[in-house]
Amino acid sequence: MRHILAGIDIGSEWIKLVVGESVRGGVHILGVSCVPSGGVKRGFIIDPNAILPKLQEAFQKCENMLGLKIRKVIATVPSDGIEFLMNEGMSTITNESHIIERVDIIRAMQASTYNKIDEDKEIVSITPISYQVDEEKNVKKPLGMEANTIKVKTLVATIPRKNVFTIVKCLEKIGVEVIDYTLGSIGDYNEIESPMMKDVVGSIINIGYQTTTVSVFNKGLLTNTITLPVGSSSVEHDLAYMFHVNKKDAKNIKNDLASAHKRGVSSTHKIEYTTKEGESVTISEYEATEIASSRLEEILKNAKKEINLLTKKEIHYIMITGGVSEMSNFSILLEEVFGHHAKIANMKELGVRSNIYSSVVGLLKYYEEKMKDLNKEFSIFNEEETEELSSVSKKFPFEEHSILGKLFGYFFDN
Repeated sequence: MRHILAGIDIGSEWIKLVVGESVRGGVHILGVSCVPSGGVKRGFIIDPNAILPKLQEAFQKCENMLGLKIRKVIATVPSDGIEFLMNEGMSTITNESHIIERVDIIRAMQASTYNKIDEDKEIVSITPISYQVDEEKNVKKPLGMEANTIKVKTLVATIPRKNVFTIVKCLEKIGVEVIDYTLGSIGDYNEIESPMMKDVVGSIINIGYQTTTVSVFNKGLLTNTITLPVGSSSVEHDLAYMFHVNKKDAKNIKNDLASAHKRGVSSTHKIEYTTKEGESVTISEYEATEIASSRLEEILKNAKKEINLLTKKEIHYIMITGGVSEMSNFSILLEEVFGHHAKIANMKELGVRSNIYSSVVGLLKYYEEKMKDLNKEFSIFNEEETEELSSVSKKFPFEEHSILGKLFGYFFDN
């Protein structure tokens, strides 16, 4: 069975929709669309009427590429209001052989959340920290062991239900079911992770359009995160204010003229714009960079302060992602603020070689890994559709251009 998944990341600037197939631990991209967003502020949908046509456009573009209708997706959701809980749960082994099976582990994990989560909260992540089999503590791999009981200590992350509700409802209105959801930072980790990151404490910073998310991971587990109300749109706001230009021109200045650091930029390379008052203004690369780099430096320094507040443990790595991380000279600014610890993420998958896709591509990898842990197979397409997809892909070659909150409901009802 081919494992084909679709993920969506609804941001304040872009809606990113990716369809990919799990292949040897990676993701082979089958379809992707990225369209301008609307009705979204700081990651929250505030105007469903504005976002619905944008969502339809994103799905239509991806469906045209695939030749198939996309009816199911995994979604990223905002982490505002997140809470972390350490819980314990136990399950009795009831099969005749008293051999621990996957269902026993899942039941113990479910028991760790039973009557412990407020009704207005949704689980976005639940991770086993340690197991106890009968009286034997700190068992790493209980599956297949003989026992009467299994206990599990879990790290549970919850968010307000409102973070999820509007996203689910908007997608339902265009005929798309959200089969699961989790945080963008968890997707970022699964896209960026390396063997080293699995054994140490580190941080991932995603500089989005209107927000910057700072997250701390301990041996691959998300242990704390915060969302700052600043992003690359703050650079545009500064440029618009300083040069008296409109938002569109400010965005063009950021993308076409400014760098993240003044090293090597030109004072003679200039572009002419028209101010809001209708006057002509000529802006040099150096002038634009001065303003942009100042704001980006402030964002990075604030993120650095937050890391120190989120954890007292030694940080072994800092990874930066988000579209603005690909700005010219960003690595120079990054080293000045963080030193050699910090690196820019590098998207390697053909078709999504931009850091704006790190959350959604990593989301597919995370979900597929959870399916393996639960010994489940899943695909958004049935066998007939998969065969049709194979024939379509030959005709149209692709060109580069809770999470267990829902899982509990899915697996315990089936």
